[in-house]
Amino acid sequence: MRKGSGLIYGTSFKTMAKESTHKTGAAFLLILPAMCILLAILYLMVRTVLFIILDYHWYEKGVAFLLLFAETFIIFHGVGYFLEIYHLLRHRKGFVGSADGGLPLETYPPVAIIVSSYEEPLEVVEDTVISFYNLTYPNKHIYFLDDTRYDLPGQDTEKMKAYRRSIDDMCQRIGVNLFRRKWRGAKAGMVNDFLEFVEGRDREGFRFYNYSGQKPEEKERYIVVFDADQNPLPGFLESLVSTMEANPKLAFIQTPQYYTNFESNRIAKASGLQQAVFYEYICEGKSLNDAMFCCGTNVIFRRRALMDVGGFDEASVTEDFATSLKFHLKGWRSAYMGKVLAFGMGPEDLGGYFKQQFRWALGTVGLFRKVLGFCLRNPRQLALVKWWEYFLSSTHYFIGLIFLILVSCPLLYLFFNVPSYFAKPEIYALFFIPYFVLTITIFFWTLRQRRYAFKDLVQGQLLMAITFPVYIKAAVLGLLGVKGKFGITPKGGSMALPLKALWVQLSMAALTFSAVIWGMNRLLYEREPVAALVVNVIWCLYHFLILSSVFYFNNPEKG
Repeated sequence: MRKGSGLIYGTSFKTMAKESTHKTGAAFLLILPAMCILLAILYLMVRTVLFIILDYHWYEKGVAFLLLFAETFIIFHGVGYFLEIYHLLRHRKGFVGSADGGLPLETYPPVAIIVSSYEEPLEVVEDTVISFYNLTYPNKHIYFLDDTRYDLPGQDTEKMKAYRRSIDDMCQRIGVNLFRRKWRGAKAGMVNDFLEFVEGRDREGFRFYNYSGQKPEEKERYIVVFDADQNPLPGFLESLVSTMEANPKLAFIQTPQYYTNFESNRIAKASGLQQAVFYEYICEGKSLNDAMFCCGTNVIFRRRALMDVGGFDEASVTEDFATSLKFHLKGWRSAYMGKVLAFGMGPEDLGGYFKQQFRWALGTVGLFRKVLGFCLRNPRQLALVKWWEYFLSSTHYFIGLIFLILVSCPLLYLFFNVPSYFAKPEIYALFFIPYFVLTITIFFWTLRQRRYAFKDLVQGQLLMAITFPVYIKAAVLGLLGVKGKFGITPKGGSMALPLKALWVQLSMAALTFSAVIWGMNRLLYEREPVAALVVNVIWCLYHFLILSSVFYFNNPEKG
């Protein structure tokens, strides 16, 4: 009896000790993001005070203001990231993504699985529609939405006829329902027209070919949207449908993207690592705040929710993000399931990557104007935390302008001595160094918990940095209200861009390298002010190394 009691008590004490250690560790982890946020705010306060009190010339004040603006932007988004980390830890999600669905399904409501294609390579879309048949969910109906334009002037008529026949043959051979319509509104317009078709509203130009030989007994309750290159795993649907069934106010559940060409191509790898940063903590934090937005593929929608908001937003090239705002404004909820359930292909060269990023940036910055307008007109329509999340997301692509400011300021100091003196270097170092070291350490440490190597994460950040001219162009056009045209990301094959297409990056790299040489000469001959010269030479060298990575990424076929 005593042995038994001793064993029970011994186990209890070990369990209690383990729980106590876990609570202590969790409390310590909570302190780290809180410290990052506190140091960021303190640094920003010090920089603001120095900007106000120092007696610069008016043109120097202008440069100092731009630098302060850039640092404020970075801190604003850094605080957003660490708040997501803090939120996850506070809800005891730890560093493991939430991948649990609802209860096991007893019935299987009908689901429409759709892929919209605009002149995609036939071998890519065929792999995709075949993968749909591998889904284990029984009550599924597969639709291929052919959005290719066959009536554009200047087309090779015979080539387009052959492509159309190949799509017909593929759908008939595999048994996939085919839907066409009179072209309008790109992908958003196509999906909206398909929704109208599901509702039984036949419109002029609608063409439906029932190659599956089946007809749903009732309207599909859920719509699952995939890009043409995304292949779902067999168990994609069950946990998602179960969660949707258990939460009737959920408009959609987003799942991550994973690139299969991750290891064989530098661009795909770096862009995939950018996706990893986004889909890990950021999406998980947004989901906990009921502020997750749709990313356009690998996502399940409640059809009733889509009809309630009038379908996808056709006024934006990032219709997924814009439609998410419509859902939240009408009281629908959203969620993220942090489990890889589908795989596809990432862009394979700088040309394809720049095209993808330009479209994302243009649509997202364009939506910033809407977010700001809605917030100013009716700030109580969304909770404060949701407005915060939408402002973070819709301002992200201003990063190109921010990078240009950060690169330009050390150049101006070393070449033109603007500003004419270095403001309080000891105070700057006292607040900047702890903030910089801790935030960088925590950022890479949190992602290290998901088994990402430091060098891999650096690749993702470098690729984003050299894209700054694309982001600047998209941000300017987005602020001006230019919608732009929807374009697919090229798939299959990769090629280097001519150097003249990279003239902005190369010019800035040459300027930063020249500034390093000039700054070292100033140190040798002028000697004062040493601190200002050393700091700015280091920043120029740092920026030169970043910009010169354009040569690395312009040779994409190496992994």
